[in-house]
Amino acid sequence: MSDIKALSVLDGRYERHVKELKEIFSEYGLIKKRVFVELSWFKFLASELKLFSLSDEKKDKIFEIFENFDENEADKIKEIEKTTNHDVKAVEYYLKNEFDKIGLSDRKEWLHFSCTSEDINNTSYALMLKEGVETIKKTIAKLLDELENYAKEYKAVPMMSRTHGQPATPTTVGKEFINFAWRIKREYKKLENFEFEAKMNGATGNYNAHKFVFPDIDWISAGEKFVGEYLKLTPLYFTTQINPYSYISELLHIFVRLSSIIIDIDRDFWGYISLGYFKQKLKAGEVGSSTMPHKVNPIDFENSEGNMGIAISLMQHLSTKLLNSRFQRDLTDSTVLRNLGALFGYFLIGLKSTLKGLGKLDINKEKIEKELFENWELLAEPIQSAMRVYGEKNPYEKLKELTRGKNIAKDEIVAFVDSLENVDEEMKKRMKELTPANYLGVAMELVDFYFDGD
Repeated sequence: MSDIKALSVLDGRYERHVKELKEIFSEYGLIKKRVFVELSWFKFLASELKLFSLSDEKKDKIFEIFENFDENEADKIKEIEKTTNHDVKAVEYYLKNEFDKIGLSDRKEWLHFSCTSEDINNTSYALMLKEGVETIKKTIAKLLDELENYAKEYKAVPMMSRTHGQPATPTTVGKEFINFAWRIKREYKKLENFEFEAKMNGATGNYNAHKFVFPDIDWISAGEKFVGEYLKLTPLYFTTQINPYSYISELLHIFVRLSSIIIDIDRDFWGYISLGYFKQKLKAGEVGSSTMPHKVNPIDFENSEGNMGIAISLMQHLSTKLLNSRFQRDLTDSTVLRNLGALFGYFLIGLKSTLKGLGKLDINKEKIEKELFENWELLAEPIQSAMRVYGEKNPYEKLKELTRGKNIAKDEIVAFVDSLENVDEEMKKRMKELTPANYLGVAMELVDFYFDGD
């Protein structure tokens, strides 16, 4: 732990798991993005709109301010904020001081030209989210690889399914991994094509000040160009003072679905470990229980489930709250947006914990096979289905009487098949060759189909 007195586990116990997010979503990360947006807007006014002259040498110097920006510079801004009591204005004043140092005193009033704080903040958050999603995607991709690798390895390993927790039609271990892989990939593709939206249109979204002082400029096109080409974000046209944040709501709903899928993985593999289908690889020195020395607990899946639950709560709140703002602006979004780092943090911890849990899995084929062959009643489904085709009377009811709530043996299945009146000998032969381990449908083909589809 970096700080034993840390109030949040993200800065204490779990800090090592989320360190890649600190540069992005910390107060420092937000301030640095604000500096970038302010300098980009300044350059845009000079280079694209030609509102004032700026030599190439000066353009290079202003971006050296950003390139050399570090925590010490951020502290200077926080010191200014003690006086301004306004975080974005503090950035503007800091940059004006820096402009004085590089001989741009005569141009510094173009900083923050016609901007409201939300112009700087919404673009900064969009850039932060874009970077944060790229970071999260790396771990999701690792998780997807792990699921796919297990699917290939265990494609042909038969396994008894459980519906309602009870013995049900067999599948293969690999097919169950591929079910989760497909669900994860489906959401991952949405992240790959996601658009991060931003606006740069002034105090109430109408370019009022811009239009007043420069009435001949097409400000709609200008805003579109700055957001789209300079910031590489998707321009918004219809806003109040604030970004309506529909895109964040959409992003977080993708995250909610991913989190819920991860919880499904956690619970299933927790259950498979409990059933003995998988063992967990041991690590020297680890303790499973403070009193029961034999224990090897599935703690990684449990850790993931707990953290994903917290993440979902934050995601659901932000995804609905950020769509609401009184009239043209209130500040409730501002305080809520500061929790994006926590949201990403809990989500990332959950992903990494599931990945760690999957990495410990060691299949117990003997247990899986033993359980299959203790449940010959699983063959009631195919036999009664064939009986329907051949016109046997009351096929479902007869199999129900033979198998429901019972464990039966292979010889009972064979005797039942021999008693059938309308089924031909070829089909009877096929029925008697059925076992719980070869009644798999196209489970293996579906695993191949998943990979062929790529």
